[in-house]
Parts: sequence; C-alpha cells; structure tokens
Amino acid sequence: QVLLVESGGGLVQPGGSLRLSCAVSESIFSTNYDMGWYRQAPGKQRELVAGVTGGGGTNYAESVKGRFTISRDSAKRTIDLQMDSLKPEDTAVYYCNAKYKWTRTSYWGQGTQVTVSS
Repeated sequence: QVLLVESGGGLVQPGGSLRLSCAVSESIFSTNYDMGWYRQAPGKQRELVAGVTGGGGTNYAESVKGRFTISRDSAKRTIDLQMDSLKPEDTAVYYCNAKYKWTRTSYWGQGTQVTVSS
C-alpha cells in the first residue's frame, strides 16, 4: 500500500525555485499525523527540512528558513514544499514523511531528486 507519493523534483539553476508535492493517502491524512519533508545528500545523513504538525504548526531547518515554505492542502490531500532561492547545497533526494503522533510510527515516500546546478 503506497501511502506517500512525491513529485516535483528536477534540475534548477542556483537562485531558482521548485515546488515539491506529496500526495497523501486518505488513511493517514489527518490531524493525528505530523508531516514533514526530509532530504539526504550523498554521503550525509537524512535531515529534517520542514515539518507541519496535525494542528498546523510549522518548523524549519535553519539552513532553509526564509527560503522554503511548507503547507498542508486539505482539499487536495497534499503536503507541499515551496523552495525559493535554491542553492547548490540544497541538492539532495527529498522525502516526504508522515509520523503518527501517538506512537511515532513513521511512513516514507520513495523520494524525489532535486539538483541545483548551473
């Protein structure tokens, strides 16, 4: 059962923008789940980029504050990540995550590649 499907990755020049979207299964799109976008660059650990709680609160990694915006669209059942002013160091595979807030059971999407290069 596929619960999370990412889309929107690609190649962009430094300073450009991309919008990632995570389509979320109806079974886990609820206020009981905290959602987030993570990324993993080659040779590095996976890190949290941005998160949105079931209640709508958001948090961001220091490295993306002011450049990235996470949003939750209940009508479309998506978690979107708007990425502006992209830098080469933003290059990574980006993963969508859903975490059940009561047990911390975690679900992952398959990932989408973002490459920032001239």
